[in-house]
Amino acid sequence: MCKKSVKLSKRLQAVLSLVSPGKCVADIGTDHGYVPIELIRQGICRRGLAMDIGPGPLARARAHIREEELEQKIEVRLSDGLTELIPGEADRIVIAGMGGPLMIRILTGGRTAAQAAGELILSPQSEWGEFRYYLNTHGYKIEEEIMLEEDGKFYTVLKVVPGEDLAYSEPECRYGKRLLERRDPILKKYLQKEFAAGESILESLRDCKTENAAIRQEEVCRKQEELSRLLAEWQTIDREE
Repeated sequence: MCKKSVKLSKRLQAVLSLVSPGKCVADIGTDHGYVPIELIRQGICRRGLAMDIGPGPLARARAHIREEELEQKIEVRLSDGLTELIPGEADRIVIAGMGGPLMIRILTGGRTAAQAAGELILSPQSEWGEFRYYLNTHGYKIEEEIMLEEDGKFYTVLKVVPGEDLAYSEPECRYGKRLLERRDPILKKYLQKEFAAGESILESLRDCKTENAAIRQEEVCRKQEELSRLLAEWQTIDREE
């Protein structure tokens, strides 16, 4: 760990666990700089780029890098997403802790640099289904995915490489093909929580007679049917085993 005994969150630990050994990691939206610091301290990467759009986060990252005496190995760089990353400069890219739409914008604007990296570790905070769909339809293959729960919130971390993959179904986009394939226990807990939330929404809409309420009711019912089917399949396979 860092010299100040910083305790990394479970999400950042999951991010670190998915990074394969490489020459240089670019951490986009680096904030405190903990990701490149740890990757170099653990010998996973030899060099790092701590990149952020904000001078404040970069100042914090620079201070932590100095405390670890890693100034010769980690460069701090002001950058809006991937705009200041030279294609091929980093063979590992980490983008974590941002909303899915913002991460899509970053990957789209910095496509050349993103595609030139051998591996991307991505952890969107929102719009998971749309984010997976974007990756699946824009030349990225999801090799691995971790779902975790921390402080009552669910997070997902994806290991992605440039390349084509089979088209994802809607449930695979929404809930994660890799997670569904291995019947991830955290995903099951997430599905159960989503189903319970859907039941509460339907109960609150039961006496509403407006057109908007009817549309919302129909949307939630469709989602509930999908969740119910997935959970039923899960239980059937568990019984068979």
